[in-house]
Amino acid sequence: MAGRGRGRGRSRRHVEPPEVTPAQLEAWFAGNLPDDWFTEPVVVKFDRDELIVTGELATPKLDADGDAAAAAQARIAAFRESTRGERMEIAERAQALFLRRVSWAATCGDQSVSFTTANVPVMTRLSMEERTVLDTLIDAGVARSRSDAVGWCVQLVAENESEWIDKLRDAMEGLTEIRDQGPESRD
Repeated sequence: MAGRGRGRGRSRRHVEPPEVTPAQLEAWFAGNLPDDWFTEPVVVKFDRDELIVTGELATPKLDADGDAAAAAQARIAAFRESTRGERMEIAERAQALFLRRVSWAATCGDQSVSFTTANVPVMTRLSMEERTVLDTLIDAGVARSRSDAVGWCVQLVAENESEWIDKLRDAMEGLTEIRDQGPESRD
C-alpha cells in the first residue's frame, strides 16, 4: 500500500518524481530561460528531491587594479535581485512538472553563489556507537547538532572517497541500462 512506512500522520500518497536525464532538464531550462541571462547553457544537477540550476554570468570588465572577486560577487547579487520574480515563475513550472524543488546558483569568474538550496531531512537509525561518534563531533565543536554531524560525515566521505562514489554511480547507470533492456514486467 502506497504511503505505508513513510512517517506518522501522512495522509497523502507519496508520489515519486519522474525519471529524467540531465540533458532533458538542461533542454527544458534552455527553452524556458531568457537567452540573455547566462553566457553558457545552464548546468542542472539533481536528485530525487531537488534540481540545482547553475548559470555562468558575464565577467565584469575591470582595469588592472580592480577587485575581480568583489565585482563578480556584485554581479551575482545584482542578477539574483533583478531576476527573482522570473526565476520564481520558472521554478514553479519546473516543480510542477518534475516534482522536485528548484534551487538556483550562479558563477561569475571564479566566484560561485547558491541562492536557494534545499536542506532535506533524512531519517536514519543509528546504534549507540554511531550516535557516540556524532556526539563527539558536537562536543568537539565540529558540528552543532547530530543532523549537522551527519551532514559533515557525508561531506567528508564525498570528498575523500569521490573516486569510489563515482564508480558506484557508473555501476548503477550500467545496471539501469541493463534493467531497461530486459523484458517488460507483468502486472
